[in-house]
Amino acid sequence: MCPTPAPFSQTRWSLADLFPSPDGPEIENAFTELTALVTDFEQVRPTLSPDLSQAEFMALIHKLEAIRRIASRLGAFSSLWFTEDTQNQAAQTLMARVDQFMAELSNRILFFNLWWKDVPDEAAARLAEGSGDYRYWLEEIRHFKPHTLTEAEEKIINIKDVTGSTALNTLYETITNRYTFKIEIAGEHKELTRGELAVLARNPDPDLRARSYQELYRVYGADAPILGQIYQALMRDWRNEQVNLRKYDSPIAARNLSNDIPDEVVDTLLEVARQNSGIFQRFFRLKASLLGVDCLRRYDIYAPLARSEKTYAFNEASQMVLDSFYQFAPRFSELARRVFSANHLDSEVRKGKMSGAFCATVIPGMTPWVLTNYQGKASDVATLAHELGHAIHSMLAEHHTLFTQQSSLPLAETASTFGEMMLVDRLLADETDQAVRRDLLFRQIDDAYGTIQRQAFFALFEKQAHEMVAQGASVDELSEAYFKNLQDQFGDAVAIAPEFKYEWVSIPHIYATPFYVYAYAFGQLLVLSLYQQFKAEGESFKPRYIQMLSAGGSQSPMRVLAEAGIDARQSSFWQGGFNVISALVTQLEATTK
Repeated sequence: MCPTPAPFSQTRWSLADLFPSPDGPEIENAFTELTALVTDFEQVRPTLSPDLSQAEFMALIHKLEAIRRIASRLGAFSSLWFTEDTQNQAAQTLMARVDQFMAELSNRILFFNLWWKDVPDEAAARLAEGSGDYRYWLEEIRHFKPHTLTEAEEKIINIKDVTGSTALNTLYETITNRYTFKIEIAGEHKELTRGELAVLARNPDPDLRARSYQELYRVYGADAPILGQIYQALMRDWRNEQVNLRKYDSPIAARNLSNDIPDEVVDTLLEVARQNSGIFQRFFRLKASLLGVDCLRRYDIYAPLARSEKTYAFNEASQMVLDSFYQFAPRFSELARRVFSANHLDSEVRKGKMSGAFCATVIPGMTPWVLTNYQGKASDVATLAHELGHAIHSMLAEHHTLFTQQSSLPLAETASTFGEMMLVDRLLADETDQAVRRDLLFRQIDDAYGTIQRQAFFALFEKQAHEMVAQGASVDELSEAYFKNLQDQFGDAVAIAPEFKYEWVSIPHIYATPFYVYAYAFGQLLVLSLYQQFKAEGESFKPRYIQMLSAGGSQSPMRVLAEAGIDARQSSFWQGGFNVISALVTQLEATTK
């Protein structure tokens, strides 16, 4: 067991490692310093040539990295301050100012990116050869050459995004994070945040579960015409830029290239997921029988089987997560502990605070920031493990450059999901109540559903919705298409109430980062494969896994996977993950007869 420190308590994070305060001179100094650095960098434009020496070329890259380091700190401070309280007008104002400033800054240094894409292949190979850890980043830039516009057009897009897609996403977050939800619990009328309401989805009381979902989609449904219009505008903006201007083959192809994942790999993943809906439908039928109902309702898919109100104090949960990391590798626990000791964790539940959870990496060497909304349930403990897993991944790769520290989105879910699985092992080892143990096993498949199948069907809906909007579909038609998506996903195993047609307007990822969601399915299925290797190989697996995480974004995802013995182009690889889940369902079916 790892060493026990002073008790952990729920706090609001500190952003002082970025800047001491939002109104101090340091932020204004950062704006001034960035302006000076960019002005200096602009002077190199006339000197750019394929004949640059290796030393001259690397000097340019180091100047660019110095600019990006300050810009990253400034951008992180404004966005993290906003997530603390999305109703804070000072935070909104600073974020808007930073967005505008960064767009203008990007336009002023854009010439280097465009020049590098146009360098002849032979000269580019010579310059990249000696670039060390920057090499993959340089290669990646050139991958976008077929989809790059003229400098004037690229500048217009950068400026347009500030008052276009960026502003629309800020508006969506501001609207939805001010929502409160009214519900009666044990005779008491309460007003809850979305995070607090979400806990009720796993409540043992079926009536309370139903009412919580009904209230959730009553509120979102009331604003669906507005939220749906925001989504339509974002989708049109995405298509206008990515398909019409940049000439990607499809809306999702733009995301695939930014992830450096071939289109056919993503297509195979989503198709295998579609074909395996029956596995989760079997699971939901099993769950219905154990709950004593003929058919599971959509309200019930996360229902606990044990009527346990067990909760975990934040200090206890933190120790459990750190212990589970320590049992795998002491270094993992040490890295996660940095987040606590740096006061970079915001775990409180507050009105106005952004719902959900995330981990934000800013620059190499700086401990990431983690946001959760901790309420003491086992799922909250798992979320804490998940986000700290992201932080560990980031810190294992902090020896890389600013441009190569962070991995591709699909691989970014590896350490986080693996961390959750280590935690479940710890919970199962400590739990003596058989009812709670069985509930934990069921929760594993609940979570596999939420991470794999639910996200894959979100991506399938996104693909359909982008095409529908291009054809002039209304918000109501999108809602009907989403409802049909749910019916395809659940078959006759789950009864879906009409209000679930509004679920899509409550999914922030499809607004902020189109097609992000398939990364969750990619990561979970990859982790199932890796975890099977860990169970089979034991200690010999760990160095290879740590090396995989330590690569960060310094190699292509396909190369990282290949070195781990994985061929993601083969449907058999993805099917292997579903086979693991199917075996778990079969095991549960056998133990519950």
